[in-house]
Amino acid sequence: TILSKMPKLKPSTSAECVKVVVRCRPLDEKEIRDGHERIVDIDVNKGCITIHNPKGSNTEPPRNFTFDAVYDWNSKQRDLYDETFRDLVQSVIEGFNGTIFAYGQTGTGKTFTMQGPKNDPELRGVIPNSFEHIFQHIARTENQQYLIRASYLEIYQEEIRDLLAKDHTKRLELKERPDTGVYVKDLSSFVTKSVKEIEHVMNVGNQNRAVGATDMNEHSSRSHAIFIITIECSTEDDEGENHIRVGRLNLVDLAGSERQSKTGATGTRLKEATKINLSLSALCNVISALVDGKSTHIPYRDAKLTRLLQDSLGGNAKTVMVANIGPASYNYDESLSTLRYANRAKAIKNKPKINEDPKDALLREFQEEIARLKAHLQKKGGPKKSKGGKKKRRHRQTADGEIISESEDESGDDDEEGDVNDEEAYMNEQQQKLEQQKEAILSNQSMLQEEKDRLLEEVRDRENKLQSEKEAKEALASKIKAMESKLLVGGKNIVDHTNEQQRALEQRRREISDQKRREREIQQKLEEKEEKAVEMEEGFQSLQQEVDIKTKKLKKLFAKLQATKQEIADIQEEHSKERQNSCKQLSPIVVKQDQHSDCE
Repeated sequence: TILSKMPKLKPSTSAECVKVVVRCRPLDEKEIRDGHERIVDIDVNKGCITIHNPKGSNTEPPRNFTFDAVYDWNSKQRDLYDETFRDLVQSVIEGFNGTIFAYGQTGTGKTFTMQGPKNDPELRGVIPNSFEHIFQHIARTENQQYLIRASYLEIYQEEIRDLLAKDHTKRLELKERPDTGVYVKDLSSFVTKSVKEIEHVMNVGNQNRAVGATDMNEHSSRSHAIFIITIECSTEDDEGENHIRVGRLNLVDLAGSERQSKTGATGTRLKEATKINLSLSALCNVISALVDGKSTHIPYRDAKLTRLLQDSLGGNAKTVMVANIGPASYNYDESLSTLRYANRAKAIKNKPKINEDPKDALLREFQEEIARLKAHLQKKGGPKKSKGGKKKRRHRQTADGEIISESEDESGDDDEEGDVNDEEAYMNEQQQKLEQQKEAILSNQSMLQEEKDRLLEEVRDRENKLQSEKEAKEALASKIKAMESKLLVGGKNIVDHTNEQQRALEQRRREISDQKRREREIQQKLEEKEEKAVEMEEGFQSLQQEVDIKTKKLKKLFAKLQATKQEIADIQEEHSKERQNSCKQLSPIVVKQDQHSDCE
């Protein structure tokens, strides 16, 4: 395959903040029937969200938060993807690491946001939309080679499970290498060539995922699930040098965060909830340490989740966090906690860079093995057409222990049809010559029978060798074609079937999404400037104007003071509740051993 001559991309070294968006679901039928009120107000254009305390006094101010974007109960899945996630997925295609993770209490729509229902294209979530985006991009590129593979794991009760393995209950270990960072040893990975294939991988994993009913959600996710897409791309620069970029996309659906008393958890569900809350608490501690500015130690090792997301939080990745909340009054504490959590995450700074020419790129291994097999086949006399139609699965293991599964399609290709036909003609000619020799020996009446038998045996030996050579060439050619079929090339392996009208609609939709994002950013900057202008105003045209401006400033400062005081009180109360919950989980033996414990 001839690779396009593309300029070498310059790696980015600048820091960028984690992008944080908030999505609020609508009130459900049960909440409306039970008379719960909506306590959340959302200004989509300004990226602002306000939450009111239903039990607070009339003088208690509402809590206000501003994020990169906010989405209300009328938001559409496609708009959410185009405005918030498309750019990140595109950067992964270009060789960056990227992470999208959904956080929030059970029943707020995390899994809906990440996956959506199976059979409704309009309601597809982030993960299936990213599938379409990736393979559509490949279809529209020319002369670049891609290798796409997918893995799926879950963290259940602080144990890592491979959702795609035959034994998905087997516990896997975390390892770390200086060059590639943290990885999961023996995690299986499937090479995929289409949206259909990668969707199948996800569906298989979803069937193995741990879910269970709680009072908050009938089908609550009881584990953290991470779907990993690795995109390897090969290009050739102006000097003819081949470069490989590897992007990894982590799509994370976190388990629900809420107080155990509210879930009605007992027995196994209680144990699950305890582990879930511990890992989410560790995630919170990592975020706090990253934004503190004074912390010399970031506690990534406190949980499996934080170790796996180490690059995504303060490391080499572009990250988007989508915080899901409920609008009902009875969820005030959980919604406020989620908003605070998300607000802190805004300050995390990552340093993403393009992963160019990594040593362990599977695409380079494929290219080198194909070149070696072709050279070997050339020595044998050229390519040979395979019998076709069969499919089987191969497995290979990388240095990290990652198990790569490839669905081998042994069907032939028309690219080398002329060579194949020439080779077949040569083989047929040799076979005909041997048949003619056999006929000549058998028809020779003057030859002794012993001599005939000896000559016939020699012909049969030559026939066997010819057949063995033919089968060896077929096997070698079949292996080459099976490997080449994994390397996707736009316009060849994948054809873009969308018409010009559909493309124009897609382009228009993306332009509208970009415009909305720019307008929101401009609005937020304008408000910041207006606030600063009021604070810096010194010259007054009249005494009344001075009174008005200073009164306005005092009101703003007083509101900030009240909000800060309330924030401190809420955090202290939340900390106290967490300590009480932790103490309740301690066994009686531990309490007896320490009669002076703070928990008594």
